[in-house]
Amino acid sequence: MSLLTLLAFLGACAAAAATGALFSPGSWYRGLDKPAWTPPDWLFPVAWTLLYLAIAVAAWRVAYSGAAVVPLALAVWACQIALNAIWTPVFFGLRRLRGALVILAFLWLAVLATLVCFLAADVLAGLLIVPYLAWLSYAAALNLSVWRRNPDERAIQPSEQVLD
Repeated sequence: MSLLTLLAFLGACAAAAATGALFSPGSWYRGLDKPAWTPPDWLFPVAWTLLYLAIAVAAWRVAYSGAAVVPLALAVWACQIALNAIWTPVFFGLRRLRGALVILAFLWLAVLATLVCFLAADVLAGLLIVPYLAWLSYAAALNLSVWRRNPDERAIQPSEQVLD
């Protein structure tokens, strides 16, 4: 198995993760009404680092599995990592809580499809996706709760600039 291929998958995950640095939560997020079960801010980068590593290793294993489902599995993987990268700018950048929830729903479905395809190609790769799907389920519940608790929160308009 090529190390270069693993680095490519890690690079795709790093690109998705970079949106977290570009669109950090800031004071706007801290000021939102959030449920008591919201994790502490320090947990998000720790959890996402571990998840991105697992996601990349899983794709790497599938790429070299030799299974007939590999092209479909990697296409679905690419779709989910693209959706993953989009959520942060929509939630934290544009502050569109409902729009982010819609993206998260599509992301959840894409990760479920990735899980199914990966299990067909390599059981360990599929199992590496399970924590990701669990975290997204939790994130979706959190996104929904924040949206419901903050119904009057105004989204950023294209002409506005946020310095947070």
